[in-house]
Amino acid sequence: MDNNLFEEKRPVFPFTAIVGQEEMKLALLLNVIDPKIGGVMIMGDRGTGKSTTVRALVDLLPEIQVVANDPFNSHPYDPELMSDEVRKQIKENKNLEIVNTKISMVDLPLGATEDRVCGTIDIEKALTEGIKAFEPGLLAKANRGILYVDEVNLLDDHLVDVLLDSAASGWNTVEREGISISHPARFILIGSGNPEEGELRPQLLDRFGMHAQVGTVKDAELRVKIVEQRAAFDQNPQNFRNSYKNAQDNLCFQINEARKLLSQIQIPYDLRVNISRICAELNVDGLRGDIVTNRAAKALAALRGRTEITPKDIMTVIPLCLRHRLRKDPLESIDSGLLVLEKFSQVFGYTSKASI
Repeated sequence: MDNNLFEEKRPVFPFTAIVGQEEMKLALLLNVIDPKIGGVMIMGDRGTGKSTTVRALVDLLPEIQVVANDPFNSHPYDPELMSDEVRKQIKENKNLEIVNTKISMVDLPLGATEDRVCGTIDIEKALTEGIKAFEPGLLAKANRGILYVDEVNLLDDHLVDVLLDSAASGWNTVEREGISISHPARFILIGSGNPEEGELRPQLLDRFGMHAQVGTVKDAELRVKIVEQRAAFDQNPQNFRNSYKNAQDNLCFQINEARKLLSQIQIPYDLRVNISRICAELNVDGLRGDIVTNRAAKALAALRGRTEITPKDIMTVIPLCLRHRLRKDPLESIDSGLLVLEKFSQVFGYTSKASI
């Protein structure tokens, strides 16, 4: 498909042109650098640019190698990310055609059925022709990519369970009439929602790696800038995108370099102990908080081009990693992210951000 034609049909607002909402942008970038962080839940007021920012991420996604004409975006070398068909071809020593493609982002519509999400098995074909006829769903398309669910708090709880189970295990299994088909479904799950429309159940919220909060910009000059940016984009999307091309290219390069650097980064033992102390003293259930904070701190250091992790890296990411894991106190008025930062200051011995 002609990329220019695609852009003319559906131009995407440049990520680097988005004003403010630094917390949300950082959480998204860290998940692109290390998908094992486990996705992002973005909660905030209506009209704060949640969907715009997530869709703007598409331009920044790096290229990956996939097996040509495979509906699951199978990895050509990693068996954990291959479909059964590709594994079979490798066992038979068949040559695989390998192509480079952009990481894809799949939108999950609110009214989607479980069949649309997970895929369906054609029982009639299976019985008459003796083959496992599988029609892939959105989870297959999202493998090795991003699955975005707008208004995730309005999604049926059963579907949310399915999504989170697949995101956690990396596999999707469809069973019908005694026939079972599995395929890799490793994706970054991004959900957004408005807290006025209801919160996710705590056990589901905990499964998202990070939780970003966005609010309406209060500064009048910033609001004017946002309005002007949007008007300029709507008037001539292509010219607006061209004006941000260098900034977009630089950020793409930074993400690619960070992905390469990630494996070289180690967190010193004393910093890891402090992270776990914070989680323990905040009564965070389970160990997901510890694991995600470690991963996010590494991804942030990689994004900044360093192999050394500093306490400031941890301070930047830890509210995003823990705020949604704290037990809710109905009498507590303070933001849970500030509670996390207070505990960080106690454990690390800092009295304010300025001292770091």
